[in-house]
Amino acid sequence: MDGATIQNRVYRGYAKAAAKIGIAHDQYRPAGALTPLATGNKLASLPASFNAESFTYGKPNKYGKPTWYAIVDGAQTRVGDYLVGPSGTFFIAAQQALLPILAVECNRTIDILRPQQQTGVGAVGYGGDTDDNETLLMQAWPASVLQGAKGEKNETNLPGDVRSPWWAVLLPALPGILLRTADIITDDLGRRLLVSSAELTDMGWRITAMQALT
Repeated sequence: MDGATIQNRVYRGYAKAAAKIGIAHDQYRPAGALTPLATGNKLASLPASFNAESFTYGKPNKYGKPTWYAIVDGAQTRVGDYLVGPSGTFFIAAQQALLPILAVECNRTIDILRPQQQTGVGAVGYGGDTDDNETLLMQAWPASVLQGAKGEKNETNLPGDVRSPWWAVLLPALPGILLRTADIITDDLGRRLLVSSAELTDMGWRITAMQALT
């Protein structure tokens, strides 16, 4: 018996388990940079169950931990797909051979923009960033946006100032879109985050960003 046959049997087992204990979730496969959960991107409705990385279902998830094991028919899903249903909104982060399917729970919806790059020299007009000169890279993407481990001291350092929060952002990768330092993230709460680092991994983007305070 070869690895491919074993993998197919594992996914069939997941499908049978999901049919017993899972709840129907809509499956979406992003087709472009805008609105991945658009009606046209819906592929199917699949039974799915999520556990806190424990197939015994013996423990709850904890604060600041967005990753789950997904019990779903892995033959029908692939990395980057979204599953949306009563359990929440998740994207498939990894389907590694013979290993559990790793999913990331999304708690926010974000847009990503790129500020204008100043190309002129000498006496030019205002070259700062404004809403009008930002380029939209990605729109309405569910993502995990959780509090980071540190805060940045405000430059004015007044007695009443608070540190600027840092955030850890997880997001599926999209072919043709490369994120970089200084890109801007806005979310459905109206927050504005400045990307400090963007690491492209085989599980998608891992981003650290500082909240812009006004």
